[in-house]
Amino acid sequence: MKPLPIGVDDFEEIILKNYYYVDKTLMIKELLDKKGKVNLFTRPRRFGKTLNLSMLRYYFENNGNEEKNQRKRKLFSGLAIDNAGERYAREICQYPVIMLTLKSAKQRTYQEAMACLKETLAQEYARHENQVREKLENQADLEKYMCIRERKGTDSDYMASLAFLSQCLYQTYGKKCVILMDEYDVPLEYAYFNGFYDEMTGFIRCLFESALKTNPYLEFAVVTGCLRISRESIFTELNNLRIYSILNENYSKYFGFTEDEIYGILEYYNRKQNFGLIKKWYDGYCFGNTEIYNPWSILNHMEDIVTDQEAFPIPYWATTSSNSVVQDLVEQLDDDEGMLQGQLEHLINGGTIEKPIHEDITYNSIYDNEDNLWNFLFFTGYLKKVSSYLEGTKQYVTMSIPNKEVSYIYRNTIRTWFEKKQKNFNMLPLYTALEEEDTDKIGEEISGFLEKTISYFDYGENYYHGFLAELLQRNGKYRIQSNRETGTGRADLILKTPRIRKGRAIILELKTTKRFQDMEAGCKDALWQIEEKKYWEGLEQEGYVDIAAYGICFYKKECMVQKFAYRP
Repeated sequence: MKPLPIGVDDFEEIILKNYYYVDKTLMIKELLDKKGKVNLFTRPRRFGKTLNLSMLRYYFENNGNEEKNQRKRKLFSGLAIDNAGERYAREICQYPVIMLTLKSAKQRTYQEAMACLKETLAQEYARHENQVREKLENQADLEKYMCIRERKGTDSDYMASLAFLSQCLYQTYGKKCVILMDEYDVPLEYAYFNGFYDEMTGFIRCLFESALKTNPYLEFAVVTGCLRISRESIFTELNNLRIYSILNENYSKYFGFTEDEIYGILEYYNRKQNFGLIKKWYDGYCFGNTEIYNPWSILNHMEDIVTDQEAFPIPYWATTSSNSVVQDLVEQLDDDEGMLQGQLEHLINGGTIEKPIHEDITYNSIYDNEDNLWNFLFFTGYLKKVSSYLEGTKQYVTMSIPNKEVSYIYRNTIRTWFEKKQKNFNMLPLYTALEEEDTDKIGEEISGFLEKTISYFDYGENYYHGFLAELLQRNGKYRIQSNRETGTGRADLILKTPRIRKGRAIILELKTTKRFQDMEAGCKDALWQIEEKKYWEGLEQEGYVDIAAYGICFYKKECMVQKFAYRP
């Protein structure tokens, strides 16, 4: 049985070490058919962008060594592109290829980020050094080449380094270059969040324009990233750019796994009966009109269920990033008057929102308005397309949370935010009302706390139980017991002072209703359960004399409380 290529993004390694490979090689055919000069693919993180670029490199690259080229040809034997026809077979190992990733620029300062980018460029120069030194005739060009290779070039040298490298490779091989760039927007993302966005934008703009706009030595280019950055920021006047975002049907099946590919994986590992749970957790993305599963999470979960078929899904994608934009969205609730909170709550409970789409975004405009923030969440995989329509020249997309895995990110972020928010809550009025048996005040206080958070689980009893238990934990007077056996049943929540003889115990039984008009009946149902199950008996046996009991009913963010007429 083949191993799963978790974290392996080198195409040659996957093939030679016989990892399970989901065949995406027909992307090569589509690139050759469409003949796009500069192709930008934007997809969420961990959706196979780096592996696809590695595949393209091994297919197209001629490094001047026929023996190595022959080995590269064998990598594609039996794959889909191998059966595409002679026209495509003639393209294999025919071009010098420049490939680099910009993800090393995840740094806190401009100087550190630039040092990493220069190192990345120097390493790509080093990869081609032997062939260039043998055939490059112009001594001045060779000296400039080695200057960049040895990390001694000026900033201007590195700004034009991709264009210059393609020129040198053309002189070496007599053919134009294929340029492959991965994670192109990472330097801009980290520059924005660390305060040097303008400087980094200037460098990336010069690097791209010289290599992709007026470069006579360019055959074609493929660029990948998470976000489509506006032309005004780095793609100024780049009129040969073809952009394929998650809204575009072209190339839609080459990033992530299709449902047929999921069936194939499950069948190979004899785990077809796990399909339903996998679909709930990791399906839900829509690229163009193609249904797509998260490949990173699928591979990790497959490894778990190959070992233990009953292994439960885990939110693997959630741990691959800080999820800072979701955190920023949630933290904006502190300044929100209710609209944003309502939309987020609706999404968490399985609903949808409709927003106009702006594909051209810059990192420094994400927080300019609410629509930009929703767009950023959409294009980076935290929301999915349900449907779309055009109104004039503007496109509107109905969005929802893709699956259980992404829902976990939102809920975990909301939980963390609420825990911080709780520290500022004044709990004294609630405890005073509980002790003074002021049922109206108890309901008013709890309703007020509900208004300040996001309700999920569709307002089910489990949500309110967890909400109230967490809220009441913040006291130095009572110990909280949840679902503790007492009498002939289990009360939802019991508050007890550590001292018994002069202490106090409070029983809370919770109910929910689907109609506001039924809240009083819900309270009475809770009171009946307290009496029927004799929840106070266990407390009496412990020695408590001062015992209060309340029936509490919830409807959305409303809370009603009635007191149980306990008589010792």
